[in-house]
Amino acid sequence: MNILVTGGAGYIGSHTCLELLQAGYEIVVVDNLVNSKEESLKRVQELTGKNLTFHKVDLLDREGLEKVFEKHSFQAVIHFAGLKSMGESVNIPLDYFHNNVTGTLILLKVMKKHNVHNIVFSSTAGVYGEAKTVPITEEFPISVLNPYSRSKLIIEDILRDLYRAESEWNIALLRYFNPVGAHLSGRIGEDPKGIPNNLMPYVAQVAVGKHPFVRVWGNDYPTPDGSGVRDYIHVMDLADGHINALEKLEKKPGLVTYNLGTGRGYSVMEVIHAFEEACGHKIPYQVLERRPGDAAISYADPSKANRELNWHTKRTLNEMCTDAWRWQSDNPNGFADF
Repeated sequence: MNILVTGGAGYIGSHTCLELLQAGYEIVVVDNLVNSKEESLKRVQELTGKNLTFHKVDLLDREGLEKVFEKHSFQAVIHFAGLKSMGESVNIPLDYFHNNVTGTLILLKVMKKHNVHNIVFSSTAGVYGEAKTVPITEEFPISVLNPYSRSKLIIEDILRDLYRAESEWNIALLRYFNPVGAHLSGRIGEDPKGIPNNLMPYVAQVAVGKHPFVRVWGNDYPTPDGSGVRDYIHVMDLADGHINALEKLEKKPGLVTYNLGTGRGYSVMEVIHAFEEACGHKIPYQVLERRPGDAAISYADPSKANRELNWHTKRTLNEMCTDAWRWQSDNPNGFADF
């Protein structure tokens, strides 16, 4: 089975490409390399001993994407490509809507033209906004807090409308919680552009000496240690979820939606202390004022994915931190040196 992976050179994309190759799939990657490096795909091929095909193509380039579809025959698409910073999206919302939404519309039109009707879409738990209770199920009300999450929700709505109009489509909407960690080899991992927006890569960069301290946004939440609680999921467990979603699409389920999380939350301080164990030294931090819009506690109810995809997370917080530290310490500048 030949799979097109958009944004496959990125963090989650590269780890999923590795799992796809190891599972026996043939893959073609399209990526504009705005938030990624081709080096990640070279390492994926080294680690698996298998080849993939890469095309440097932006989804906004319909002509370039058409050429990819004319050159290859695909059975399904896994769609990761998109701008992904919640904070940045607040400042440049039009760029996020144009890139993420228009790029997806072009992709869907080209897929339809070439009779490819199976897609796994990389969505986000950000579509739940400030959930009032936990754990969060797929039936929770939808409410977004930033243009990035809204772009993902708009795409979800487009896919829902597409399925209602054309029932031959099979669509899996995967709502991620907080992907962290790296491949066990330390050869591929998260390589954020600029200063990381997310906790784990920021902690890792403090641990390796790139920043003076971790910023802890508030310590007066109604949680065991006062810091915010989130559902962190190992990127390799997340990658496995995409394999299971592809297998689900082979059964022609129509449109399905799944939370991909562990089902439990870890506080900011728990993450810092677990990372100290992984790297073997103290990690300095400073407590700052709460950020507006940050929920005290957020974690998934993954029971639907457990049941319908036969997918379960395997890796612990300690493994998440150990693997993230191995990647960061072996590659202090990410892929920038290659």
